[in-house]
Amino acid sequence: DQLTLRPENTAGVVRAAIEHSMLYDGGKRLFYIGPMFRHERPQRGRYRQFYQVGVEALGFGGPEVDAEVILMARALWRDLGLGEVTDIVEKEMYSFEDAMNGDKLTLRPENTAGVVRAAIEHSMLYDGGKRLFYIGPMFRHERPQRGRYRQFHQVGVEALGFGGPEADAEVILMARALWRDLGLADVRLEINSLGVPDERRAHRTALMAYFETHADQLDAEAKRRLHSNPLRILDTKNPAMQDLVDAAPQLIGFLGDASLKHFDAIRAAMTAVGQAYTVNPRLVRGMDYYTHTVFEWISPKLGAQGTVCGGGRYDGLVEMIGGKPAPGVGWGMGLERVLDLLVQSGIEVPTTPPDAYAVLPDAQALSSTIATVEALRAAGLAVVMHAGGSTGLGGMKSQFKKADASGARFALVFGGDELAQGMVTVKPLRDAGAAQVLRPLAAVADWAHELRNA
Repeated sequence: DQLTLRPENTAGVVRAAIEHSMLYDGGKRLFYIGPMFRHERPQRGRYRQFYQVGVEALGFGGPEVDAEVILMARALWRDLGLGEVTDIVEKEMYSFEDAMNGDKLTLRPENTAGVVRAAIEHSMLYDGGKRLFYIGPMFRHERPQRGRYRQFHQVGVEALGFGGPEADAEVILMARALWRDLGLADVRLEINSLGVPDERRAHRTALMAYFETHADQLDAEAKRRLHSNPLRILDTKNPAMQDLVDAAPQLIGFLGDASLKHFDAIRAAMTAVGQAYTVNPRLVRGMDYYTHTVFEWISPKLGAQGTVCGGGRYDGLVEMIGGKPAPGVGWGMGLERVLDLLVQSGIEVPTTPPDAYAVLPDAQALSSTIATVEALRAAGLAVVMHAGGSTGLGGMKSQFKKADASGARFALVFGGDELAQGMVTVKPLRDAGAAQVLRPLAAVADWAHELRNA
């Protein structure tokens, strides 16, 4: 396919509005946040990837990291430790050749490595550990289906420079707090330990020997992985191989005292806070850089793609990319799957309605209306001003209908009689017993706090 990365987003927003019939009941005000791309020489203030709107940092005690979306393919799957035989490299990488200069590029399939690279380049760890978060699009070239998209969005957290089990427990329980705040009850926790490289190598040898003795029971995919990545055989979805996989040597039997101590501390922390969990010995990671803890939050309501959040510890990644050795742990959460889970659970996605809706009877009222609306916005209120369609502003009845549908608490009516007196009518929309009042246009700041605190 001939593909192009978007240089702007207006056309994309319009296409989305058409495909989702957003305008069937009238006009819509929309906004977007996301990366744009232009093939030009990077220079100060001008980049191949740039954001048109900043995102305010939220929680976790640290700033947002905006990592690159377009990566040099070789750097991604080799220098960043993805390995040449992981699932992501073999069949999920969205890779292509740049038609302008022949570079082999890849759209990022995950963001942990990008965050770590940003932390190294900006010397974030020079004075100790850092807690970081990100929000953005990821890409995987696979057949689209429910819960799996070629472009999807993740929010993630990364705790860099913290090596103890307390950091693992903290990031796991951060996700639990989100389920609680969203009202999602049916999300279960599965955990496992991958140990350290020497322990995994010993387990790998035993695993290969075990599967070699049962080669006649392996499917084609498992045979292909037997000598390249046997750990991924444990993650097979082939029903005919389940008994064979269940009887395979488990990594936990190869863990040394230090790895077991780390894992036991996390399990004790979960017990201490009353968080139920299941140790899943078949829980592995496609990325080669994971060590010790891996975990997933899973919901049965999403079918085969039930994982809504997954993560783990990656103590070797910082050094692998080129920084001084430093531990790290974090997770990524699929936003589309969380939204799907909210729908399946019957939970409405929370919205923030405006404080007021400005009703505009005719075009002559525009100057007074927009001056008042801007003054209220400057005072910290969210105000929507009515905007007409191709046939005009519409009647008062239709405008009040839109005001009510907006969820606003008040309607501001800029009628001819009110404006002649230098006033505006403030009409409560959510309290049927409250009376409407007149307020002076010349002293908006004096009565703005009434709306804000009402």
